[in-house]
Amino acid sequence: MKKKDFVAVRAKKADEIKKSIREKKNELAQIAGKVKIGEEKNLKKMHNLRLEIARLLTIIREKEILEQEGSSKEAK
Repeated sequence: MKKKDFVAVRAKKADEIKKSIREKKNELAQIAGKVKIGEEKNLKKMHNLRLEIARLLTIIREKEILEQEGSSKEAK
C-alpha cells in the first residue's frame, strides 16, 4: 500500500480495518507456505505484508487512544 492508501484507511471504521487485517494475515500465511515449498521466490512480499499489517494495527491503536482522550475530556 502507498501512503495515500493509508490516508483512505484512516477514514474507515475500526471494524473495517480489522477485517482487512484478517485478510492480510491469511494472505501472509499463504505466501509463507509457498516460500517454504519453494513456489514463491519473492521474499519481499512477506516483508511488505507484515509492514502493512503493522501499519493497520497502528491506525487502530491511534483511533482507540483518540476515543479514550475524548471520553476523558468529557468526564472532566
